[in-house]
Amino acid sequence: MAPTIPYGPTGLGTAGLRITGTAPPWREEPEDGAPGREEGARGEGGGEGSGGDAEVRPGEQRVRPIPGIHFRPAIQPEPELVAEVDRRTKLWALELDLIPPEWEDQFEGFGFGRSVCLAHPDHADVERLLVAARLLVAENAVDDCYCEDHGGSPEGLGARLAIAHSALDPLHATPEYEADWHDGMAADAPLRAYRSSMEHAVRWAAPAQADRLRHDLARLHLGYLAEAAWSLDGTTPPVWEYLVMRQFNNFRPCLTLTDLVAGYELPAPLQALGAVQRLTALASNASTLVNDLYSYTKEKRSERPHLNLPVVLARRDRLPEREAFLKAVDIHNEIMHRFETESEQLRERLPDPVLARYLVGLAAWVSGNHEWHSTNTHRYTLPDFWTQENAA
Repeated sequence: MAPTIPYGPTGLGTAGLRITGTAPPWREEPEDGAPGREEGARGEGGGEGSGGDAEVRPGEQRVRPIPGIHFRPAIQPEPELVAEVDRRTKLWALELDLIPPEWEDQFEGFGFGRSVCLAHPDHADVERLLVAARLLVAENAVDDCYCEDHGGSPEGLGARLAIAHSALDPLHATPEYEADWHDGMAADAPLRAYRSSMEHAVRWAAPAQADRLRHDLARLHLGYLAEAAWSLDGTTPPVWEYLVMRQFNNFRPCLTLTDLVAGYELPAPLQALGAVQRLTALASNASTLVNDLYSYTKEKRSERPHLNLPVVLARRDRLPEREAFLKAVDIHNEIMHRFETESEQLRERLPDPVLARYLVGLAAWVSGNHEWHSTNTHRYTLPDFWTQENAA
């Protein structure tokens, strides 16, 4: 069983991290002379993210925090740590033959190392960061190759996802058919990625953590299937139904790794509490709506139509594009405020130091996720909703 580490993290890259177990990170004041980064005001340009000096390709608008979006500053990882996680993640992916030459630019541009280092500032060591990085690669491989634009399709998706889930939750049958299953797992890149990443995670996870991860990945697959059904039917769901789908098709498998990556275990009785489940869901939903917002322009350019919250709001509430986008920002913000307020209330009502650390880890993941989206110029640009003529 993975050891419990009740005190602060000691891994590479954690020198600047403060986790007290008593105050949530959104209540911490900036150090003397270091201005806090506040929410952007609607209709204004908003502040630059920490990656504001990242290279911007010709014709691209610099990605920055969306004006009006509610976020908290992320703890910046050490560049050497990011580079090491990137190096080892890419080496693993190449060993599994996951990156055809035509995908290498997209793989590099995603920034897997920066993503997981921003999201897990309280990591215990590099190996545990690699748990998060490999699973992130594997989830993207399954999404792209089974659901999305690299050969994916809504047709037949249920069968493909059932087979994919067996890479996480192995077949138990007769030796003959287990051998066939092993051959099947080795023959397909997304399956190899899922199986290898899960095997690595299990080496570091307590049994309950591994089971939690399998469960949360099953939720993800259920969300994929709901989205595929709407695509096949050519329908746009009501907003509340879309949000139900997005609660399953979201980043929750990544967020619930926070204790595993940090080197401790949130005990199953605490993890199963309704209030903890709600806070995990709120954090996951807010993080995923960040993706809806920052991916909006990219998805508009996609060959296959995509549903995201602004699109659903525009169609179902009959709103102009800009109003739908700004309403989606408001929905994200309300979910974020609920997460922050209810986290503080639970910490006061149930002052358990391990639970407090888990909630701090969720908040850190949410902040890191926003930072990654708002600074990734390779993947994202902002819609032109804040120029004078469009804002009028």
